[in-house]
Amino acid sequence: MNRQNTKLLRSGYTTGACASAAAKAAAIALLNQMMVDDVQITIPTRERVNFAVSRCLFNSLEASCSVIKDAGDDPDVTDGAEICATVSWWKEKGVTLEGGKGVGLVTKPGLEIPVGMAAINPVPRRMIIQSVEEAAGAKLNSRGMLVTISVPQGKELAKRTLNRRLGIVGGISILGTSGVVIPYSIQAYKVSISQALNIAVSAGCREVVLTTGRRSEKFAQREHTLPEESFIQMGDFVDYALDECARKGLARVIIWGMVGKLSKMAAGHLYTHVSNSRVHVDFLADVAASCGVPEAEVIAMRKAVNAHHFLKMLGMDKSNEICDNLCLLAAQRCRDRTGGTLETECVMTDYNGTILGRANVKG
Repeated sequence: MNRQNTKLLRSGYTTGACASAAAKAAAIALLNQMMVDDVQITIPTRERVNFAVSRCLFNSLEASCSVIKDAGDDPDVTDGAEICATVSWWKEKGVTLEGGKGVGLVTKPGLEIPVGMAAINPVPRRMIIQSVEEAAGAKLNSRGMLVTISVPQGKELAKRTLNRRLGIVGGISILGTSGVVIPYSIQAYKVSISQALNIAVSAGCREVVLTTGRRSEKFAQREHTLPEESFIQMGDFVDYALDECARKGLARVIIWGMVGKLSKMAAGHLYTHVSNSRVHVDFLADVAASCGVPEAEVIAMRKAVNAHHFLKMLGMDKSNEICDNLCLLAAQRCRDRTGGTLETECVMTDYNGTILGRANVKG
């Protein structure tokens, strides 16, 4: 029997879990005036998890501890980042939480956190507070603790995220709903699409531009003078992005991409990751034939290696028509996904941003 070799991917922990562990360690250090080497917290999955403490400093007024984030095998930009917590005595009873250096500040409505607050999401907020409460116990009945979460590299790391687009400035977000990072998390990307759409709706946008990546987004921004919030990177999740657009009551979407992704959409594949779909050159050749390309040329096109190779084989006299037709088919598929509720335009460009085809269908 043939066996397929598979690699078991290693899970990691979220910034929220790391911040909670650092905060609990700092609370213990402050209360007991002692070094803390490791700490155990309860994550939202109800598991008890141990974290090594990277750094621990304390005096009678405050304590600071840090945890190095381990994202497992997930390609997370915060993997290896130092997540710090400083706990100090506070004038108000209970636990007060704030963001410090390297933790972003929310400046636009539409996120789970109100404008003006540190970008520490609701689940991590609860987890941090509960972890400190667990460490302090009854002592919080008579005096309070201030917890400040910071990420020394946060401002630089944020440049590699979508935070600026979401209106989060000055650092990263403290995230996580389960405490665990699942490698190559599809759910995490979907959440970022939904959040970006919330921002767009809150900014009053009725039309958004869904792009397949950063390069396509740059080309789209060069063409359209829409608000920054209107441009949303959907990656391979065309189906999910369209469903969310319809659910949030948007009126129109522009989908911007290159021939490979748009050809997949035209063929009805609205999740375009290479593991789930591929460009069928025969489909492209059939589209060419429907546009009047001679049979001999169509036969040759069926031997194309991929969609970009197919484009190179097209004569200039038929190129625009075929690309327009692919965009039309893609737009129709996308409109049909939402039951005809969204007006949909698809735009195809080459690697340099030159528009090769476009088509619009009414909702």
